[in-house]
Amino acid sequence: MTIKKFDTQVQYLEYKVLREVARHAWDDTLVGSFDAIAGNIVGDKPTMRCCIYKERAIVAQRIDMASGGHKDNPNVIEVLNIACDGCPVGGYQVTDNCRGCIAHRCEDACKKGAITFDENQKAHIDKEKCVNCGMCAKVCPYSAIKDYQRPCVEACKIGAIGMNEYDKSAKIDNEKCIACGACVYQCPFGAIMDKSYILEVIDMIKKSENNTKYKVYAVIAPSIASQFTYDSSLKLGQVVSGIKALGFHSVVEAALGADMVAYNEAAELAEKGFLTSSCCPAFVSYVQKAFPQLKENVSHNLSPMATISKKIKEMDPEGKVVFIGPCTAKKMEIRLDTVKPYVDSALTFAELQALIDSRNIDMTSLEESPLDNASYYGRIFARCGGLADAVAEALLEQGVTDFQLEGISCDGIEECRMALLKASKGVLKANFIEGMACVGGCIGGAGCLTHGPKNKLEIDKYGKEAKEKSIEDAIKHFR
Repeated sequence: MTIKKFDTQVQYLEYKVLREVARHAWDDTLVGSFDAIAGNIVGDKPTMRCCIYKERAIVAQRIDMASGGHKDNPNVIEVLNIACDGCPVGGYQVTDNCRGCIAHRCEDACKKGAITFDENQKAHIDKEKCVNCGMCAKVCPYSAIKDYQRPCVEACKIGAIGMNEYDKSAKIDNEKCIACGACVYQCPFGAIMDKSYILEVIDMIKKSENNTKYKVYAVIAPSIASQFTYDSSLKLGQVVSGIKALGFHSVVEAALGADMVAYNEAAELAEKGFLTSSCCPAFVSYVQKAFPQLKENVSHNLSPMATISKKIKEMDPEGKVVFIGPCTAKKMEIRLDTVKPYVDSALTFAELQALIDSRNIDMTSLEESPLDNASYYGRIFARCGGLADAVAEALLEQGVTDFQLEGISCDGIEECRMALLKASKGVLKANFIEGMACVGGCIGGAGCLTHGPKNKLEIDKYGKEAKEKSIEDAIKHFR
């Protein structure tokens, strides 16, 4: 039986490209191998596009992204123009539900004269005149007019995706984009990708010379507990061993950084009276871009990734730190001036899978390695609501009795927008906003192998397995 490691065939295709690029990089044969990789992946018969030539051209663009993407584009999310040709333009369209009524409310509602009728009195919309105001849809008694959006536009809840006029391909507005990767996961053609830093990680590992020149540390997000579940016999401890087998010296939980953040954020909240979380880089970016008046209300704590990485660098200044998690926005965060001294690179779980398979590592054959750095509360940061629970616990552990937490956990960027809008107008009935850009929290990140309801249960189970039962017990050696 074939093991299905990913949700979609798009993810599988991206994985295959990453795996082959990594294989050649380990062997120092990547230069000059792009055509061979494309030919190997596509084969001699088209399976996805009109011909093998177009398929190979698209794979060539994927190889570029797997090799770091366009250096002149500061965004980690890019559009593969040649792959973006399968979607209708979208907008309001008349469906078969139109009954050809004589009221013509849609025509009366349209101020642009975009509604006409055929010989059967069925309505039609002139796309050249239509401005997508939606008034016709609102008044239709049969709900016969629907707004059809491209999947990427529908996925992007902040309006950062538009359209190039010359070829109708998707276009990303970098001034709005928060690098959450929702469009990456939702595009059914895989025409939007996140840049990969897999080559710089391989280079980092190789130049360490088996960790003798310097040590390479892997900081893994707690959402890893919801991943690599495609083989029921594979244990999380074996995944940790697989990471070490790649050449990493040590594997550290980002959840330990989450414990530190929860403890410090609780104290900051009690002092300031109102706060938003700083853990999700996409959420923080959204605040900065869409609600700049609330920037000072974002917690001044670094994210869990950056916090634990800073501790690692303090103990080993020559060491290299690679974050591994579900998040495309982390690839933007590690380039920030406040973070780049501590984190050298970042990979998604999908890239980790490709990296492990590029070395033909059978994780099920490995002994388990322990992973017991963090507490229950640090580990549940991976799902929506976990951060607020951890802050509440930290307030209790610090003996704060003169401050009452009234938190709101925002599940996805739309809920974040509503909470921030209310906060900006002074009508939010909460003093702490937990902002998670991805629905479900980190377990819903674009860089996950799989996404599903069971993921939350896996996180809670993982949290209960923590050796440290309180936040103070987890961080006492680092205070």
